Amino acid sequence: MRATAILTLCLSLLVSFGCATHPGSDPLPSWNQGPAKQALLDFIAETTDPSSPSFVPPAERIATFDQDGTLWVEQPMYTQVLYCFERVRQLASERPELKDREPFKSVIAGDREAIAKFHTAELTEILALTLSGMPVEVFEQQVKAWLATARHPRWNRPYTELAYQPMLEVLRFFRTHGYQTYIVTGGGQDFVRVFAEDLYSIPREKVVGSAGATKYGHDAQGHPVLTKQPNLILNDNYGGKPEGIHLMIGRRPYAAFGNSTGDQQMLEYTGAGSGKRLAMLVLHDDASREFAYGPAEGLPDSKVGTFTQALYDEAQSKGWIIIRMKRDWNRIFPFDAAVPSPAP
Repeated sequence: MRATAILTLCLSLLVSFGCATHPGSDPLPSWNQGPAKQALLDFIAETTDPSSPSFVPPAERIATFDQDGTLWVEQPMYTQVLYCFERVRQLASERPELKDREPFKSVIAGDREAIAKFHTAELTEILALTLSGMPVEVFEQQVKAWLATARHPRWNRPYTELAYQPMLEVLRFFRTHGYQTYIVTGGGQDFVRVFAEDLYSIPREKVVGSAGATKYGHDAQGHPVLTKQPNLILNDNYGGKPEGIHLMIGRRPYAAFGNSTGDQQMLEYTGAGSGKRLAMLVLHDDASREFAYGPAEGLPDSKVGTFTQALYDEAQSKGWIIIRMKRDWNRIFPFDAAVPSPAP
């Protein structure tokens, strides 16, 4: 046996046995027994067992996770968009002309009907105003300050308390068995990096997201600064997700998790690799504990986190696992009490 093969085997044994959960303990206690939970358990067992034909060497163990709607709440609006709207209102006090100019006028007025009709051009203007023009450190301070005070309208809790407990367990479960976990999000890379380490234990260098350019320069005191620019250099959504994975990670994932049409290409790319692969989609079908939207399976339609029937059908045909929130999760958030599994 070659030295490299011996080293790989030793590393795998250390991961599989030294870091394994205690016998008899459940690594996914917020998951009900069912096909989704079993798929997770089987995948980890098969890909980390050196004797398995599906064994994945430690260096290749990559798992990618969408963020909005997969790791935390995305309804009634993406969190970063809400941040941008609040920044528009703050900037209006410094730039009164914004109050008379669309699309900022509608945002400042809180005109939900007008906001719902915004097209890409209007949203681009809002993003350019609120996400660029400042040093990267200033932007991070602004986001931290907003997250410290902003509350979700339904639960009146900070957004950082609205990560899904079952997915936090999946992240931990995968890392315990030697997988590197990455966030691959259509949201802003710099925005998610502010809280990813504290919330998900995912360091900022493992966040792949939509990214704007930065420009090197010096401040008034001559100190080097990077200033955020309005031009987009990576749109990390749809086909941009596998492109971003190649650019930032350089390895095809063995497992990928999403919840919408924006994640379709990431799951396709993951599933096209050789060996055992895992692709999972969260279906929001629990209006009483969270939200219900699709329009797959007759659920209400939504522009936020759209899960079409075509995506559902593709998942069925390709063996992707549908995580049904109502059926598969006995609790949604860390502050929830577990509820009994629904009748089949």
